[in-house]
Amino acid sequence: MNDWSACGQELAAWFATPPGRYLLDWEREQFDRAVADRFGYHALQLGLPELATLRANRMPHRWLALPESAEPSGLTTASGPDTDPAVALVTHAAALPFAAASLDLLVLPHTLEFSADPHAVLREVERVLVPEGRVVISGFHPLSLWGLRQWRARWAARLGFRGDAAQLFLPEAGDFIAPRRLRDWLHLLSFEPEFQTQGCWRPAVHSEAWLQRWAWIDRIGPHGWPLPGAVYFLVAVKRVRGMHLLGPAWKPRRAGLKPVAVAQKHPLSKNR
Repeated sequence: MNDWSACGQELAAWFATPPGRYLLDWEREQFDRAVADRFGYHALQLGLPELATLRANRMPHRWLALPESAEPSGLTTASGPDTDPAVALVTHAAALPFAAASLDLLVLPHTLEFSADPHAVLREVERVLVPEGRVVISGFHPLSLWGLRQWRARWAARLGFRGDAAQLFLPEAGDFIAPRRLRDWLHLLSFEPEFQTQGCWRPAVHSEAWLQRWAWIDRIGPHGWPLPGAVYFLVAVKRVRGMHLLGPAWKPRRAGLKPVAVAQKHPLSKNR
């Protein structure tokens, strides 16, 4: 598995293809929904500048972190074209220049599957997130039609086949992680999955025309299609054991005034 800094150009080229644009359109909608109502001060997107995952977020400080091999002059912003530009960072995904518990939101669009050590990246995510902070992750599903075609092409190449049978459909550097496996990793780091969905059920075809012909399958995919969608989307929250969020500190109720005992009146004795 290659480091995410070594496959940025390959990934960018793939996302410029018809299936890449189709997938980006679906993911853009998911990220917009997931980050729109997340509040805090600091948010970070790790990789994939082709997708402005934080454009719908309203945190005052939003950054895009790109691999060490990226050229700073060519960086785009993570805030999108219709918002204030964000500061771009050139760093390593497993060694972020942030203090512990300093970020409220972290977004990983296909970051883990193109990292040399996805476990190290997740440990770094856990380190820099505040308690109850969110991490948003997207990735290719290895058991989808796209993932199975990639698997078939890899095996065909190993067996010496040439031509279409050995032609990869997805970027070569990716080592795709099944959602169930990812949830296990997150659980070990005390993350709790909060939301998960999947999309892009159309077959693995390169042609824009054929993608449009198969558009109907996206309508029935979430309702019982036997194979998962090409991409999954997951939101998890960082839990800290022994910590409980406190509600507003209401003022204690004042003790009610006790009635004052009134002296009992007695009529004056006539003999006095």
